[in-house]
Amino acid sequence: MSQTTVLRRVFGVWLAALLALPVAAFGDGDALPFSKLSIAEPQRHFSPTQACVEPEEEMRRNHMEYILHQRDETMHRGIRTRQYALEECINCHATKDDSGNYIRVEDSRHFCASCHTYASVSIDCFQCHSDVPVRASALSGQHSGTDLARETLRFLASEGKSQ
Repeated sequence: MSQTTVLRRVFGVWLAALLALPVAAFGDGDALPFSKLSIAEPQRHFSPTQACVEPEEEMRRNHMEYILHQRDETMHRGIRTRQYALEECINCHATKDDSGNYIRVEDSRHFCASCHTYASVSIDCFQCHSDVPVRASALSGQHSGTDLARETLRFLASEGKSQ
C-alpha cells in the first residue's frame, strides 16, 4: 500500500469518527446538541395608517442602502427629507408591550432587533439614534414613493433649497 492510500484511509476513519461523535454522545435517545435551540421569528409590525416608502420585499433586501443614502444626504450634503429617515422607520415599526410602553432595542421583540437577530446581523444605529418614537410622523396617511417624492420637493422648495 502506498503512503497516499494509507493517509486517505486514516483521514477517512478520523472523519467518520468525528462525524459520529455527536450521535455517540447522545445515543441514549436524547436530542443532539443545539437541537432545542430556537430562534424567534422576526416581529412584523406596520403602521395601520401609513404605507411603507417602498414595497416590503424591496425594504427587506435594501433598507440599509436607503438608510445609508439618507445618512450621506443629511450629513454630507445637508439635505434632510423624511422619506428614508430612520426616525420615520421607528415611527412606523415601533411596537408596544402589554402595558402600553414602547419596546426598546435590547428586547428581542423590538422590530429591528428581532429581524437583525434572526438574520444574525449586528445593529449599531441605536447607539446614537432613538429606538422608540420621539415625535409624531411627518409622513402620516397613505403614501406611495411618488407621493413622498412630491412631498420632498415641496418641502425643499419651501425651504429654498430646490434646484
